[in-house]
Amino acid sequence: MRFLKHLGCAAALAVASMGSAQAAFLMTDWVFNPAGGGFAGGLQVDEYLDVNGNAFIELTPNGQTSFAFREHAVFNLVQADSNSSKLFPMIFPGGNITATLDAAGSGEFNGSFVFKSGTIRMYHNPANFQYGTAAGIYGATLGKQIAEFTVLVGGGGKVSANGSPTNNGQVSVHAQSVEGKMAAGYFFDGKGVDLSAQPMFAFAFTNANTLVNPRTLLVNEVACQFAGFTGRGCNGARYRNVDRQHFLIGGNGQFKLAEAPEPASVALFGIALAGIGALRRRTR
Repeated sequence: MRFLKHLGCAAALAVASMGSAQAAFLMTDWVFNPAGGGFAGGLQVDEYLDVNGNAFIELTPNGQTSFAFREHAVFNLVQADSNSSKLFPMIFPGGNITATLDAAGSGEFNGSFVFKSGTIRMYHNPANFQYGTAAGIYGATLGKQIAEFTVLVGGGGKVSANGSPTNNGQVSVHAQSVEGKMAAGYFFDGKGVDLSAQPMFAFAFTNANTLVNPRTLLVNEVACQFAGFTGRGCNGARYRNVDRQHFLIGGNGQFKLAEAPEPASVALFGIALAGIGALRRRTR
């Protein structure tokens, strides 16, 4: 998690380095109300919401060196700023927050990959401790949908020659809010302005490690049900990861929000994203 904190700082530095217009993008000191009850009862967030979760990755090799991929992931959000002292026992009051990711992209074996499309959906579960169960999809698709984001081209990370993420591999996802899909009462800036009607960007920075022996429930819920996989593990035989074909991963990281730039600043925002990637490489 320490590396992820540094990574988040690198992202902020990349944006800030583009000038005063970009310095306002990544939000700090914002407010999140996990119960949807408004600004007054919300939780102060210094930088980010913590996320942990799992994903099923399917690869389609294009010859010997490159591949296309599809990712189906589920996540749990239980605290902010890696500070569980604010939230005991590490669960947001008023209901758990979960999320799903359905994304696609391409990459190079023993190289890097990028996202090309996808959707992130966030949910306010009706009760705590539902994540990781057979309810909905691994307990991540229950209750009220509170936000939806479209995955932008870019982000990604590094993979091994077999297509798996490198050891504790760092992965980033960049996304933009979908108009009309941000529920009121959950997200606020530091002055109490509800962000549901404003265009927002989201940044997810996570690590990723291949699961050698994934739980049967995880296979059934994420691979079979969510991804529609029909191979081993979904047809009666015991599941196993297959190099350059499919695997399950686990990880944790951060979820950040950013203010959308003015139209005249969109091009500079793209440059800032490129700067984030450069700083990630330099940090590594």
